[in-house]
Amino acid sequence: MTISTAPTTVSTSYLSEIDRDGLMTFAEKGRNNPDIRGTNKVHTVMQGMYRSLSYVGEHTPVVVDEPLHLFGEDTAPAPGEIVLSGLGGCLAVGITAVATWKQVKLSKLEVYLEGDIGNPAAWGAGGAEMKPEQMGFQEIRVKILVEGDASREQLDEIVQHANYFSPVANTMRNPIPFSISLMD
Repeated sequence: MTISTAPTTVSTSYLSEIDRDGLMTFAEKGRNNPDIRGTNKVHTVMQGMYRSLSYVGEHTPVVVDEPLHLFGEDTAPAPGEIVLSGLGGCLAVGITAVATWKQVKLSKLEVYLEGDIGNPAAWGAGGAEMKPEQMGFQEIRVKILVEGDASREQLDEIVQHANYFSPVANTMRNPIPFSISLMD
């Protein structure tokens, strides 16, 4: 039996990269005008029961439903799951941006999210009397699986940096002005 001692090569495939020059131009624009803001717009239309369609630009509508135990048809994610999806997407974007800024190539990036949420107030339809701070997510846990051409410590630094600057994470952490009114 002959055993080959020829060196083996390991091939790593990296995730598609974003435009680093464009990112640097975008970052400079923010440094030059830190008060700049954009506006996200969504139009949600109820279909019946608890199923709704949320229209965002020209994209396929985001379908939202409730599970059977909450009187929905369980045809789509629940509103809280959509919120966690937004958080996961924002963190993934931020991690990708910070890695690009630090010139780290990522080969894997997955975000796992869990949130503890209850609805004893039954949406305010005769359930338990509760204060706003008692409702909604009471705890959110996020685990990041990330691999790339950097050490675990460097990858953790990228993740923590992205978390600190995440618009969606900060929206969830910090109180913001919020108003709801009838259309004119």
